[in-house]
Amino acid sequence: MDENIKYYVVKQKALPEVLLKVAQANRLIETKGISVADATEQVGISRSSYYKYKEDIFPFRDNVKGKTITFVLSMDDEPGLLSLVLKKVAEFHANILTIHQTIPVNGVASLTLSVDILPSTGDSSKMIEEIEQLPGVRYLKILSRE
Repeated sequence: MDENIKYYVVKQKALPEVLLKVAQANRLIETKGISVADATEQVGISRSSYYKYKEDIFPFRDNVKGKTITFVLSMDDEPGLLSLVLKKVAEFHANILTIHQTIPVNGVASLTLSVDILPSTGDSSKMIEEIEQLPGVRYLKILSRE
Protein backbone atom coordinates (compact mmCIF):
# COMPACT_ATOMS: atom_id res chain seq x y z
CA MET A 1 0.00 0.00 0.00
CA ASP A 2 1.30 3.43 -0.97
CA GLU A 3 2.00 5.40 2.21
CA ASN A 4 1.48 8.74 0.40
CA ILE A 5 -2.24 8.19 -0.23
CA LYS A 6 -4.21 10.60 1.95
CA TYR A 7 -7.75 10.35 0.61
CA TYR A 8 -10.04 7.50 -0.34
CA VAL A 9 -13.52 7.40 -1.83
CA VAL A 10 -15.54 4.86 0.15
CA LYS A 11 -19.16 3.82 -0.28
CA GLN A 12 -21.47 4.60 2.61
CA LYS A 13 -22.10 0.93 3.38
CA ALA A 14 -18.38 0.41 4.11
CA LEU A 15 -18.13 3.19 6.71
CA PRO A 16 -18.32 2.62 10.45
CA GLU A 17 -21.50 4.01 11.96
CA VAL A 18 -19.62 6.60 14.03
CA LEU A 19 -18.29 8.29 10.88
CA LEU A 20 -21.76 8.44 9.36
CA LYS A 21 -23.08 9.99 12.57
CA VAL A 22 -20.30 12.58 12.56
CA ALA A 23 -21.33 13.51 9.01
CA GLN A 24 -24.96 13.78 10.20
CA ALA A 25 -23.91 15.99 13.09
CA ASN A 26 -21.91 18.23 10.73
CA ARG A 27 -24.98 18.58 8.52
CA LEU A 28 -27.19 19.50 11.50
CA ILE A 29 -24.72 22.11 12.70
CA GLU A 30 -24.46 23.62 9.19
CA THR A 31 -28.14 23.59 8.29
CA LYS A 32 -29.83 24.21 11.63
CA GLY A 33 -27.13 26.23 13.39
CA ILE A 34 -27.36 24.11 16.52
CA SER A 35 -24.54 23.52 18.98
CA VAL A 36 -22.12 20.59 18.81
CA ALA A 37 -23.60 19.26 22.06
CA ASP A 38 -27.13 19.30 20.63
CA ALA A 39 -26.08 17.80 17.30
CA THR A 40 -24.11 14.96 18.87
CA GLU A 41 -26.97 14.20 21.25
CA GLN A 42 -29.46 14.07 18.36
CA VAL A 43 -27.35 11.63 16.32
CA GLY A 44 -26.28 9.56 19.33
CA ILE A 45 -22.49 10.00 19.56
CA SER A 46 -20.17 11.51 22.13
CA ARG A 47 -18.66 14.95 21.61
CA SER A 48 -15.19 13.41 21.80
CA SER A 49 -16.03 11.14 18.84
CA TYR A 50 -17.34 14.14 16.95
CA TYR A 51 -14.21 16.22 17.55
CA LYS A 52 -11.97 13.28 16.71
CA TYR A 53 -13.46 12.84 13.22
CA LYS A 54 -15.21 16.13 12.34
CA GLU A 55 -12.55 17.23 9.85
CA ASP A 56 -12.10 13.78 8.34
CA ILE A 57 -15.48 13.02 6.78
CA PHE A 58 -17.67 14.92 4.38
CA PRO A 59 -20.29 13.91 1.85
CA PHE A 60 -18.80 13.36 -1.60
CA ARG A 61 -21.17 15.82 -3.26
CA ASP A 62 -20.22 18.74 -1.00
CA ASN A 63 -16.70 19.16 -2.31
CA VAL A 64 -16.65 18.15 -5.95
CA LYS A 65 -17.74 21.27 -7.83
CA GLY A 66 -15.07 22.24 -10.33
CA LYS A 67 -13.50 18.80 -10.15
CA THR A 68 -12.91 15.99 -12.59
CA ILE A 69 -14.21 12.56 -11.67
CA THR A 70 -12.96 9.52 -13.58
CA PHE A 71 -14.86 6.29 -13.18
CA VAL A 72 -14.92 2.90 -14.86
CA LEU A 73 -18.00 0.84 -15.59
CA SER A 74 -18.40 -2.77 -16.51
CA MET A 75 -21.55 -3.09 -18.57
CA ASP A 76 -23.47 -5.48 -20.76
CA ASP A 77 -23.02 -5.19 -24.51
CA GLU A 78 -26.54 -3.94 -25.16
CA PRO A 79 -27.57 -1.48 -27.87
CA GLY A 80 -28.30 1.93 -26.33
CA LEU A 81 -26.72 1.31 -22.92
CA LEU A 82 -23.81 3.70 -23.55
CA SER A 83 -26.36 6.26 -24.69
CA LEU A 84 -28.28 5.85 -21.41
CA VAL A 85 -25.10 6.38 -19.39
CA LEU A 86 -24.23 9.53 -21.35
CA LYS A 87 -27.82 10.76 -21.05
CA LYS A 88 -27.60 10.39 -17.27
CA VAL A 89 -24.44 12.54 -17.21
CA ALA A 90 -26.22 15.13 -19.37
CA GLU A 91 -29.28 15.14 -17.06
CA PHE A 92 -27.02 16.26 -14.20
CA HIS A 93 -25.42 18.97 -16.39
CA ALA A 94 -21.91 17.56 -16.11
CA ASN A 95 -19.41 17.84 -18.96
CA ILE A 96 -17.91 14.68 -20.45
CA LEU A 97 -14.18 15.15 -21.00
CA THR A 98 -13.13 11.68 -22.20
CA ILE A 99 -14.84 8.42 -23.13
CA HIS A 100 -13.08 5.13 -23.70
CA GLN A 101 -15.02 1.93 -24.32
CA THR A 102 -13.36 -1.41 -24.85
CA ILE A 103 -14.46 -3.97 -27.39
CA PRO A 104 -16.95 -6.28 -25.64
CA VAL A 105 -15.62 -9.65 -24.55
CA ASN A 106 -18.14 -12.34 -23.64
CA GLY A 107 -20.91 -9.75 -23.84
CA VAL A 108 -19.32 -7.32 -21.38
CA ALA A 109 -17.55 -4.02 -22.16
CA SER A 110 -15.58 -1.63 -19.98
CA LEU A 111 -16.23 2.07 -20.16
CA THR A 112 -13.99 4.73 -18.68
CA LEU A 113 -15.47 8.22 -18.36
CA SER A 114 -13.87 11.44 -17.19
CA VAL A 115 -16.53 13.96 -16.21
CA ASP A 116 -16.07 17.63 -15.34
CA ILE A 117 -18.30 18.62 -12.43
CA LEU A 118 -19.45 22.17 -13.14
CA PRO A 119 -21.04 24.72 -10.78
CA SER A 120 -24.35 23.95 -12.54
CA THR A 121 -23.98 20.19 -12.07
CA GLY A 122 -26.49 18.57 -9.77
CA ASP A 123 -25.59 16.16 -6.97
CA SER A 124 -22.68 14.19 -8.46
CA SER A 125 -22.99 11.34 -5.98
CA LYS A 126 -26.63 10.92 -7.03
CA MET A 127 -25.55 10.94 -10.69
CA ILE A 128 -23.06 8.15 -10.02
CA GLU A 129 -25.65 6.21 -8.02
CA GLU A 130 -28.20 6.49 -10.84
CA ILE A 131 -25.65 5.36 -13.43
CA GLU A 132 -24.73 2.42 -11.22
CA GLN A 133 -28.41 1.39 -11.05
CA LEU A 134 -29.02 1.43 -14.80
CA PRO A 135 -30.05 -2.01 -16.11
CA GLY A 136 -27.00 -3.59 -17.74
CA VAL A 137 -24.43 -1.75 -15.59
CA ARG A 138 -22.68 -4.48 -13.63
CA TYR A 139 -20.05 -2.51 -11.76
CA LEU A 140 -18.96 1.11 -11.23
CA LYS A 141 -15.79 2.24 -9.54
CA ILE A 142 -14.50 5.77 -9.04
CA LEU A 143 -10.87 5.81 -10.18
CA SER A 144 -9.98 9.38 -9.32
CA ARG A 145 -11.21 12.78 -8.32
CA GLU A 146 -9.00 15.74 -9.15
